[in-house]
Amino acid sequence: MIKTYIGLGSNLGDSLQILTEAVHKLATLGPLQVSQLYQSPPMGPQDQPNYLNAAVQLQTDLAPLALLDELQRFEQESGRVRLRHWGERTLDLDLLIYGDEQIQNERLTVPHVGVLERDFVLRPLLDIDPNLVIKGQLLKSLAILDNPNLTVLDAGNWANI
Repeated sequence: MIKTYIGLGSNLGDSLQILTEAVHKLATLGPLQVSQLYQSPPMGPQDQPNYLNAAVQLQTDLAPLALLDELQRFEQESGRVRLRHWGERTLDLDLLIYGDEQIQNERLTVPHVGVLERDFVLRPLLDIDPNLVIKGQLLKSLAILDNPNLTVLDAGNWANI
C-alpha cells in the first residue's frame, strides 16, 4: 500500500457535511487518518465565503491516475461547482502527496504545486504527521507557519471516522 495525502476544501453548501461525506467516500479506498478541521479565508477572489479545510492520509493500492479519477468522481458526486479560477467550490480534493513519487504530467503534479506555500494545506498535513518532509523540506520548519491565516474549528473527530 502507498501512503498518500489528500487535501479537502469546501466553501459552498453545507461544507461540513460535504467534507464529512468526502471522508467517508475516501475511507472506501483504504485506511485513513483525518486532520483537524480548519476555516481559512479564500485564496483567490475575496468576495466568496471562507473555506473549510482538512487533510487525510490514505493508504491505497490505487495507481496515481486511478486515485485522481476517484477523487474527481467524488467531487462530481458532491455536485462540484467551479464558478471561476480560485473561486468558490462545493468540494475540492487535491492529491498532495503520493508516496515518495514525483509526478509531472498533463493531469497530475505531485507533490502538489502549492503545498509548501499554503498554510491551509500545511497545518492539516502536520496534524497527521508532524515530521512530514516534502521536496527535502521539513514542513513544520516553514516560515509560512509562523503567522497562520486559519482557525481550528474542530480538534475532535469531526468526520465521525
